[in-house]
Formats: sequence, structure tokens, C-alpha cells
Amino acid sequence: MINIHNLSKTYNGVTVLNVDAIDIPKGQSFGLVGNNGAGKTTLFSLLLDLIQPTTGYIKNNHIQVNESEDWKKFTSAFIDETFLIGYLTAEEYFYFIGELRGQNKADIDKLLANYTDFFHDEILGKKKYLRDLSKGNQKKVGIIASFIGNPEVVILDEPFANLDPTTQIRLKGIIKDLAAQRGVTVLVSSHDLMHVTEVCERIVVLEKGKVIRDIQTSKETLKELEVYFGG
Repeated sequence: MINIHNLSKTYNGVTVLNVDAIDIPKGQSFGLVGNNGAGKTTLFSLLLDLIQPTTGYIKNNHIQVNESEDWKKFTSAFIDETFLIGYLTAEEYFYFIGELRGQNKADIDKLLANYTDFFHDEILGKKKYLRDLSKGNQKKVGIIASFIGNPEVVILDEPFANLDPTTQIRLKGIIKDLAAQRGVTVLVSSHDLMHVTEVCERIVVLEKGKVIRDIQTSKETLKELEVYFGG
């Protein structure tokens, strides 16, 4: 589904990402971990054509992302609150994204009804602008908005940050369902080793922009990662 080849990004002579190859098959739940400055957000930004690579390319379902926009039809993401529109309410934002993805209000309402527990009665019907919501509730809106239009690829950067424990648990179930039951390719970056180990069947460790480990998740993976980062 996603093919990364000879990919690098350099700023002012400093290479912040240098990845020879990563291939992510359709329907895989893929985790990306690393310390601050490891290159996780840079990689996701390249995946979404927010920045241009210095060398190499990324293909999403055989489409090179920096040469065509056709991949946008089946790809969705939430990176941070800059993806939101602060002067809209949650409902207005969901309907707006729906229009962009060919969904009507009935489609959106049906989708939102599946996530009432996730919203925890803090978002819908409150007539609050997104800019006035807490960071956690802004994140909830952005994550659920990324599911609009039945995307084949969903990219989430630090989705567990700023969420309370109950919501984190619910989100883990949602991510597992997307990949295992619906065949969605889900890419998750996180500093939380436990959460990413629980939801991802494969984890890549980045360090200073390079792939250090590529792990098929097992019951030993969390301990392996803790030893690696603790050493």
C-alpha cells in the first residue's frame, strides 16, 4: 500500500531523515516510535506532501505523493490542531469535511453515532467553537474527522497525547477495529510505548532519522522497546 524508497530530508545541510526503504502492506497497523527529533513527524509530513523530500519518494497505492494528488481521495490524517478550523463548531467541522469527501449530513450523523462513547458527551451539541475546546477534545474531533469518507489509509501523529485514560482505551479499540476488521492501513506515531505496542502489529524505531529496528509485534515487544529506550 505504502512504499518508501531512498527517502531523505535535509535542512540547511543537516539531514533529519534518511530511510532506505519501508513497505507497509494494505490493512497493516503500523507504529512509529522514537525520541524527540527522531524524524517521526518529518516522515508523516512527507507522507502527506506537506514538505518535499530531498531525495527519494513515497508511493501510496502506486501513486507518488509529491507528483499527484490522487492519493488524497483515499487517505486521511490528523497530525495536530492546525488541521482544525477554530471558528467552526464540531458539527460544522464534521459536515465541512464531509462535503470535501462526498458525504452528506446523514452520512456524517451515522458515522458520529458510532463514536458517542468516545466523545463522552463533551463535544456534540455544545455549540462550542473548536478553538474553545480543550486540547484533548480538539484531538477527539480531529481523529474522528479523519475517518470521514471511508479512507483506506489513516495517519495519526501522537493520537494518545492529551487524552484521558478512558478515552485512550476507547481509541485503542477503534484503531484495532480499523485495521483488523475494516482493512484500513493505519499509521500511528507515539511516545507511549505501551499503547503503540497494543494497537500496532508492526513497529519501526527511528533514531536521528534512521530506521534502527523494524519489529513484528509480539508479547516481548514492549519489554524490548523499554530496554532499548532505557539503555
